[in-house]
Amino acid sequence: MDTYNKGLQDRKAAYIDYPQAIPLSFAIDQEACIGCGLCEKMCLAGAITYEDQARSTDLDVGSIILCPGSEEFNPKDLDYLSYGKHPNVVTSAEFERILSASGPYFGNLTRPYDRQEPKKIAWLQCVGSRDLNRTGNGYCSSVCCMYAVKEAMIAKEHAHSDMDCAIFNMDIRTFGKDFEKYYNRAKDQEGVRFIKARIHSVVPVADDSGDLALQYFSESGELEQETFDMVVLSVGLQIQQSTIDLAHKLGLELNHYNFAKTGTFSPVETSRPGIYASGVFQGPKDIPESVTEASAAACAAGAPLAKARHTCTESIEIPEERDISHQDLRIGVFVCNCGINIAGVVDTKEVTEYVAGLPGVAYAGINLFTCSEDAQNNMKAIIKDQKLNRVVVASCSPKTHEPIFMDTLEACGLNKYLFEMANIRNQDSWVHAANPEAATQKAKELIRMAVSRAATLSPLHERQIPVNQRSLVIGGGTAGMTAALGLADQGYECVLVEKEAKLGGLANRLYQTIDGTDVQAALKDLIRRVEEHPKIQLLTQALITDFRGFKGNFTTEVLIGPEMTSRKIEHGVVILATGANEYQPQEFLYGQNDRVLTQMELTKQLEGKGAKDINNAVMIQCVGSRNEEHPNCSRICCQSAIKNAIHIKEENPGANVYILYRDIRMYGLLEDYYTRARKLGVLFFRYSLDDMPVVSDIENGIRVEFNDPILGRRLSVDSDCLALSAGMRAADTDDLASVLKAPRSDDGHFLEAHVKLRPVEMATEGMFVCGTAHSPRLLNETTAQAKAAASRATAMLSQPYLTLSAVTAQVDSDKCAACLICVRSCPHSVPRINQDGVSEIDQALCHGCGICASECPAKAIKLNWYEDTQIMSKIDALLEEVL
Repeated sequence: MDTYNKGLQDRKAAYIDYPQAIPLSFAIDQEACIGCGLCEKMCLAGAITYEDQARSTDLDVGSIILCPGSEEFNPKDLDYLSYGKHPNVVTSAEFERILSASGPYFGNLTRPYDRQEPKKIAWLQCVGSRDLNRTGNGYCSSVCCMYAVKEAMIAKEHAHSDMDCAIFNMDIRTFGKDFEKYYNRAKDQEGVRFIKARIHSVVPVADDSGDLALQYFSESGELEQETFDMVVLSVGLQIQQSTIDLAHKLGLELNHYNFAKTGTFSPVETSRPGIYASGVFQGPKDIPESVTEASAAACAAGAPLAKARHTCTESIEIPEERDISHQDLRIGVFVCNCGINIAGVVDTKEVTEYVAGLPGVAYAGINLFTCSEDAQNNMKAIIKDQKLNRVVVASCSPKTHEPIFMDTLEACGLNKYLFEMANIRNQDSWVHAANPEAATQKAKELIRMAVSRAATLSPLHERQIPVNQRSLVIGGGTAGMTAALGLADQGYECVLVEKEAKLGGLANRLYQTIDGTDVQAALKDLIRRVEEHPKIQLLTQALITDFRGFKGNFTTEVLIGPEMTSRKIEHGVVILATGANEYQPQEFLYGQNDRVLTQMELTKQLEGKGAKDINNAVMIQCVGSRNEEHPNCSRICCQSAIKNAIHIKEENPGANVYILYRDIRMYGLLEDYYTRARKLGVLFFRYSLDDMPVVSDIENGIRVEFNDPILGRRLSVDSDCLALSAGMRAADTDDLASVLKAPRSDDGHFLEAHVKLRPVEMATEGMFVCGTAHSPRLLNETTAQAKAAASRATAMLSQPYLTLSAVTAQVDSDKCAACLICVRSCPHSVPRINQDGVSEIDQALCHGCGICASECPAKAIKLNWYEDTQIMSKIDALLEEVL
């Protein structure tokens, strides 16, 4: 037991157990502390407490956005899981820390018990979610399935040998855009096992090996056992008490799980006007949805404040740029400890002493955190005092921190492009944590390369272009109308283009949401507001034929009406809201038997005739989705089926309803309706792609045969109604995508710029996407995303001018042979052959990717800030000691 007890101690110290070279305790300067409480929240050891000194400040605001986040469910009271009793049972957040390069084991996958690499790891899903009996949290936390799959994939990448990863689950809920493809990759290519199960217990193996015996009930109801080296608990999300207290102080209504009460067509508006909710406070969700809702809340909060825009804005005065053309080279190098992220591995003092002796370096110093406000102010003072004219920062990734340091240079009168970064964290200390000596040497080399390039840099100047403060929204469904109103309510003219004669899109076929919202009444009101809004111009029966320009200044040509009248529209932004359609099934006798309907057709029938004539109804899920042709989940189908099933059972309690499914994906707060359906007597049977239901015609009905994995028997149901949960298909946008040069996924949805951080922005700046043009989604999610797109578009329209990056390609016309290689290779179709017969690159359209410069055989194209001499200087500096 000594080893076991030692493991417990190791687990408790997991977040402060660093090598002896690093202090094991830290002091907080009480005078410098601003009392934000962030350290207390981030400290995973719970070693910091925050004393609230009741400071208060009065703020006059017009709107409030609440995004207080959530907390992880703490499984310590679930004795059967052995959490807190055995060190090798960890939560998903703790496992993330184990995998992290900045974690307790510096990215080495080891188990806390004996610091050995595990060979078998189990993930247990729905810990603290979907469990009213033990935790009171009946909802699905939405994020756990995907992060478990991700963690299993990363664990297999970290392992030095083949690792057995198993995920024990009730349903795998990979419902987001391309999530199903990731799940399929984990299952089919990486060998992650997915086991349908109910967990009985997790207990230590008696031999003191640190292994864990996992007992579970399989889908057939048999008790089985398997031994694992580690068990990871996929804990859910819940609202913390402090947020509940805040909501009560503000007089906000919360639901029975303490999430903010919002509406289907007002998904970010709380019960109190002027206060908005986003992120997990509104309901469990992942990063893309949280980012989307944050922008949606900004849109909703900004509309009533539109008249006050810029009245409280403070301008920053940028000093006149210094002329360095005749100055001797004076390079300043600022080396960052980044807390222990870098200094825990790299000897930054030795590196700084080395750097001080490099040619052209006039100053070299160390900062604890170079990105902090104090360090930035200190850097400004040093730049001025030392008369530095080039700056190198050796720290983390330029992707995240380069703009901060460039702003610092501008504040000192230096051109922002006289700057270079050496990434000695991501590219050095994190990947060489086990070899400090080599990491220190590599840091010297990376900084030497950066100094060499800095010496070749020259000032570059950015160009400003005016913004046309008008918008174009393509698509007149729920998303398009909501986006148009989001823009118009903030004072910007909007042209709404719809190819059909009628507004509404797919929502015209919907009647009620699962929570009872009257869709047709809401849609009618939405259309009325669009048609009556003075800032919205509505063009129906419109076809887009041409599109050109760049962010802030686009021109679109449209043919309008039966007469096909041509019109040019000039605008600064464009939002794509082209919608989607219901898949028309080719299977299960659809179109051959009138009793076989899609869920939308069944909804219409229930609204018209009711459910009195239905005695036996069978519903088949994932029709046209999650298959070889369309691998993604259509997201909406499970709730459509359960909504109709509840309708049938409530109106006709004697009816039998059977739902044949693969995974029930009632994510978030939708789980309550799944529970309700089961209580009403709806029967659920799981099937697989290898064992599909069989449908056949019988007299006065439809016969459906399927296997029940619980009974282990073949069942047959004679039904008078078969409803197919048909998937969602993106609208036909082949021609439009070609005109707009807008990229799409394999299934026809438009692609966002970044799946997590820029979920409504497209790769072409000034273009945005929302609603089912982006991916399948429910009405409340569509509304939120439409508001988010309007918010991001407003951020661009609210500026009188845009500043173009100086990092663009330029053509030397004397060298150009008009070979067309640049025209063919540019992914953004920017280069063209002009009237003089040579290549021309519009600086406003250029993305600065550099492909044309690298492909040009005549070296007629250069990429500013990445010229050949600047790249070669780094290579020469790297090799100079070797040669």
